[in-house]
Formats: sequence, structure tokens, C-alpha cells
Amino acid sequence: MNSLSVVLISWTALLGGLASTYVQFRRVTTQGIEGVSAVTWLLFTLNGGFWISYGAWSAHSFVMWFSSFVCWPLQGIIVFRLAPWRRLRGSFQAIGLFVGACVVPGLVGGWAWSVYGCGVSMVVLRTPQIRQLLRSHDASGVSAASWYFSVGCAALWIAYYADVHLWAPLIATVCSGLGSLAIATLAVARHRQEDREVVRLEVFAPVG
Repeated sequence: MNSLSVVLISWTALLGGLASTYVQFRRVTTQGIEGVSAVTWLLFTLNGGFWISYGAWSAHSFVMWFSSFVCWPLQGIIVFRLAPWRRLRGSFQAIGLFVGACVVPGLVGGWAWSVYGCGVSMVVLRTPQIRQLLRSHDASGVSAASWYFSVGCAALWIAYYADVHLWAPLIATVCSGLGSLAIATLAVARHRQEDREVVRLEVFAPVG
């Protein structure tokens, strides 16, 4: 792959990641936070800080750290609206996972270990969102489009990492992309279920 193609892929992935975050941001600000996992988005924000550090100080890739940096403000607003301080147990678990998966391995084995640990974190962080979708009576706050954008971005980053031979983030991104696909599929199913329930209630609503 020539250098121009690599640049186009990386910047397209950056824009896709920003679109993914913005779509979810718009969803929670216009339709509410129902069904959205505070733990998942807290971990997204923490992991974003890691990718900024890794891209700037280890991979020396402007587009890598900047792609996380531009999403950080929107992620922060999403987390603020989800009020993770009201769910202290889940928030402490998220912080503990980030420290155990990303920080400690980095201190022991360097950036590569930390990236593999972050890959584990990126997969695990999707689990609370899946669980929330399965348990919540209302998933109207979850944007399926956001997660499909995330899948597309993952595919682009995989191509980018493969070309520049960054195998640790490639494996992490493959795992996170599969998790995003699961959430997007489940969110669509939940939205359809809720739409059918609305129609049922309207059809069988008492008249008069």
C-alpha cells in the first residue's frame, strides 16, 4: 500500500471515529441516556487517554493520537451526562480494569504489553453495554449508527496498522471491532422490539 493510501485510510478512520462519537453524543443529548452504559463510556474515555499517549510517545503517529484527542471532549460530555459518580461500584471497577490492563502491563513490559492490555480493556468495556442492552427496558439512548460507525473505523484502522506493521494495536482493534458489531446488532434488535411494542400499545389502546 502506498503512502497516500495509508494517509487517506488513517484520516478517514479519524473522521469515522469522530462521527461515531458525535452520533452517540447527539443521541444522549436529544433522546436521553436510557440504555447507555456509564461504565462503557468511562472506559472509552480512559482508553482514549491511553491511545493519545501511545500515539504521541511510542508510535509517533500524529493521526493516531489526534484521532482520540478530537473525540475526548464529546466522550467527556457523554460521561458527564451518564453521571458515573452515581454508580461508584461500576466506576471503580472501570478504573481498576484500566489500571490493571493498561497501566500495570506498561510499567512491567513496556508499551507493547500495555497495548495488548488495552486490547483486553477495549473488548471488556463493551460487555457492560451489551449487558445494559439486554437488561434495560428502554434502550432509546443507544445509537446503533454510532456502533456501526465504530465497526467501520475498526476495519480502517486494521488496514492502517497492518500496513505500518503495528501488530499489537491491530489485534486490539480486531477484538474491539467484533464487540462493536455485537452491540450494534443488539441495539437494532432492541429498537425494533420497542417500535413493535409502541405500535401494539397504540393499536390496543382503549378508545374514549
